[in-house]
Amino acid sequence: MEQITIQVKEGEYKSAKIVRREGMIPMICYANQVEPRQFRVDYQNFRRAYLKAGKSSIITLDVEGGDEQAVLVQAVQYDPVSDDMIHVDLMAIKKGQKITTDVPIVFVGESKAVKEDGGTFMSNKDKIHIECLPKDLLHEIEVDISSLVDFHTSLTVGDIKVPDNITILDAEDISIATVSAPREEEEEVVVAPVEGEGETPTEGGETPTEGEKKEGASE
Repeated sequence: MEQITIQVKEGEYKSAKIVRREGMIPMICYANQVEPRQFRVDYQNFRRAYLKAGKSSIITLDVEGGDEQAVLVQAVQYDPVSDDMIHVDLMAIKKGQKITTDVPIVFVGESKAVKEDGGTFMSNKDKIHIECLPKDLLHEIEVDISSLVDFHTSLTVGDIKVPDNITILDAEDISIATVSAPREEEEEVVVAPVEGEGETPTEGGETPTEGEKKEGASE
């Protein structure tokens, strides 16, 4: 994947609102045993970089003044009304030091149970937790669903194939995908008549009781 670089400014800011009014997004970068660093970045520049990188590709911050910092996006906060990005949390990446992060799962191939038997593909997990060196990080992990040949088979974390330099941290027995059988047409339900339905009401609008029926029959 191409290297993704964005220009940022470093330094504390008096107010996040002021930063946003200037068309920028406040960012904070965390690292082990190091004080967090505060940055701000042009809104549109970050939006374009985030569309490419997501949370599973490294972004290089080109810090004003000549410094560079490799990071992963950890969290993005959005305005509940406008849905604009309003704050970003970053994790600093150090060369040669392993990182743990979530990588998206992309399902590929065809399932016989879906194509020929009319089943519905069901994914139970859309990302996988991994550990690796920054240089070995994958933007996404492909999982072939062709082994889902009927409604009784499933794919688990243990079925995911990754290079030897990547360690999957999720438990192997966690289900990630299945195929559910098609729903059978609902049988027509015959509703039995309610007792007393169709009876002729007596004077006053009330349905006659059993006793009243007998008395009427003997008259």
